[in-house]
Amino acid sequence: MPAAIDIMTPLWRGVVILRIITAGFAVAAIIVHHGGFDRPDLGWAALAGIVGWTVLTSLAYSYDQTRCGQVILIDLLVTLTLMGCSLAVLSPEQLTEVTQRGPLLPTVWACGPVVAAAVHAGRLAGALSGVAVAGMEFWLRGAITTDLACDALLLIGTGFVLGMAATAARRATEQLRRAARAEAATAERERLARSIHDSVVQVLARVRSRGGQLGGEAGELARLAGEQEIALRSLFSATPPDPTGEQDLAAALQSLASPRVEVSVPGTAVMLPVGDVEELIAVVREALSNTARHGGLDAKSWVLVEDLGAEVVLTVRDNGPGVETGQLVEAESGGRMGVSRSIRGRVADLGGTLCLGTGPGTEWEIRLARLRHSTLR
Repeated sequence: MPAAIDIMTPLWRGVVILRIITAGFAVAAIIVHHGGFDRPDLGWAALAGIVGWTVLTSLAYSYDQTRCGQVILIDLLVTLTLMGCSLAVLSPEQLTEVTQRGPLLPTVWACGPVVAAAVHAGRLAGALSGVAVAGMEFWLRGAITTDLACDALLLIGTGFVLGMAATAARRATEQLRRAARAEAATAERERLARSIHDSVVQVLARVRSRGGQLGGEAGELARLAGEQEIALRSLFSATPPDPTGEQDLAAALQSLASPRVEVSVPGTAVMLPVGDVEELIAVVREALSNTARHGGLDAKSWVLVEDLGAEVVLTVRDNGPGVETGQLVEAESGGRMGVSRSIRGRVADLGGTLCLGTGPGTEWEIRLARLRHSTLR
């Protein structure tokens, strides 16, 4: 997907900015109200904890690798713990008296994990995080008042609505990615059609015509040339698949099974966008073709699909002699682009990761992330 099609990064940037702003508010509130604390020393310690944790979470939410459910859960637990410290720090009047009630130590800073959970996992996670924070405040105050109920509804509603917005943003990102890939595929199809129509297709037509007249082995070559000519013309004239549709990867791979190719798939359908399935099938075909060319007469291949929910893992391995990195570099420099373009290029275009294991035998492992939020939850 092009780097420009990235809707989630601005949302996470907003999470970080909100965390920093609310931390400043919490620090100011502690400074203003510390004179009424039962334990001012613990109040200053809580202030240091809020500042330090804000720095850590801001860094964690700034990078894709650390934006995960475990970090958000720890963020929520730390926030609830700092809220709980109010029992030891605030005076009874600050904690419970309606007329003199002061803010809890974290104040509005406590909304941080609610917002982060909503952006990461959708409306349900955002609402549940809001319930946890609101429940802690009810427990600390020892009562449910109109003001506290309004705060709780606002917190839970924010998590719910923001989670819906984040889910919609993910869907839009995926649709833009698919549309961009479909547009690029169409443009490439048209370019290839223009560039080779007057060369390859005409040569195949010539071979078909002349070989058919000669008969014998030339006739067989003419038949094969005719098949390839028809295939090329069909490829150029075919309408690209609907990028919003889905197809069962497991069923598509079953068609590749043969006495020399064993295919293992889950018992349930592995649904992926049609374009993704076609590209993965092309990758597997190229890997199997390499095995047939270089693995010897007795070489066998195994194709395995694993549906892990968040991602799909596709493995293709054989019992051939294996391949060395130097061989791949030499092949690419010699103009043979089977691995660099048909395998690595396709996986890169899909946004997946590719791992090559070799010796003895060759193993390709492709990991493709699946959109987890395809519908509003």
